[in-house]
Amino acid sequence: MSAYTTVVVGTDGSPTSYVAVERAAAVARDSDAQLVLVSAYTPASREDTAEAEDALGAEAYQVRGWTPAEEALRTAEDKAAAVGARTITKVAEDGAPVDVLRKAVVDHGADLLVVGNKGLNTLSGRILGSVPSDVARRSGVDVLIVHTT
Repeated sequence: MSAYTTVVVGTDGSPTSYVAVERAAAVARDSDAQLVLVSAYTPASREDTAEAEDALGAEAYQVRGWTPAEEALRTAEDKAAAVGARTITKVAEDGAPVDVLRKAVVDHGADLLVVGNKGLNTLSGRILGSVPSDVARRSGVDVLIVHTT
């Protein structure tokens, strides 16, 4: 029996989040576990989208719907596959990162949640909380906080 059966990892498309994705993919590979890549997003207002569409012209698809989250997930999937993760699922969902990650853990029956440490050692992170500290307290499963910064 492997240590973990389902590993959830969050990505926002940042280089540091991809470090966490690669670590999660290695754990999934070594445990022969399913890897669930999660990206939380908040839809832009119609005014913001229209302004961006005007500026982007033919490239306007980049700001419609959840395209930025989808792009982050495609890149994360490529990185995870390169590390050797075999079973990969992608989830883009509207909501706050902590809530979306917790929901993914429940929805997929995950037994490990992987996040980067970004925000953990900042003043605002210590005062207001950060994604890593919040999920560590509230996820209900093992949490691996990857040193990414």
